[in-house]
Amino acid sequence: MVDMSVDVILPCLDEADALPKVIGRLPDGYRAIVVDNGSTDGSADVARAHGALVVTEPRKGFGSACAAGVAAATAEYVAFCDADASMDPAELPPLVARVASGRVDLALGRRVPTGPGAWAPHARFANRVLAVLMRRATGYRLRDLGPMRVMRRDALVALDLQDRRSGYPLEMVLAAHAQGWRVDESDIGYAQRIGDSKVTGTFRGTVNAVRDMSRLLREYRQEARGRVVAPAHVHHVAAPSPAAQSVESEARS
Repeated sequence: MVDMSVDVILPCLDEADALPKVIGRLPDGYRAIVVDNGSTDGSADVARAHGALVVTEPRKGFGSACAAGVAAATAEYVAFCDADASMDPAELPPLVARVASGRVDLALGRRVPTGPGAWAPHARFANRVLAVLMRRATGYRLRDLGPMRVMRRDALVALDLQDRRSGYPLEMVLAAHAQGWRVDESDIGYAQRIGDSKVTGTFRGTVNAVRDMSRLLREYRQEARGRVVAPAHVHHVAAPSPAAQSVESEARS
């Protein structure tokens, strides 16, 4: 996969201390697209100095930064990774390989803490609750919302994602389900981030993220009542969970 062309989108808000490590760990053939979402610590200059393409997105919001990165990407494959050094971009190639081989349409990284303090308890609990709700809505047997993820750029653009806040990652999974995408997840390391967290590392940020994602889940389930959702395909899963079957029965009623 050395010669594979992959654009790695790194939403960024004051990550100057972490960016050198993150960009330096990108595999050969992987280009960093750092989307500066209002940094005041010189993150954009640091990113450029380390060879990244820098995109400025003045509209606040994680989804805004992600959308700007997708618009700037030109590679066949697009990856997302946090810019805080909590995840190692050297773990991206196996995810890219699963998409490139045609096994799946969306490959997610399931976070596994590598040490104490890597995942705030309130954020981890919120993630578990949202993962359960996501499984009920889609039938995907996923245990994490997967901030590290890979898919084909043209397929992602076709999903026409609209959320510009914290719900962007969840909207991607819901839209993928509506289009019948095959989705899987695999373990990746999750370390303590460098610097202060802007979203789930704080209680307020976690509450806002849960609010955004809960709204998306409600809207998706309401829409599912009036349409036939394409079958969910998840690698290594033979059949939908009982919870998923219950939701599908509700959707048909």
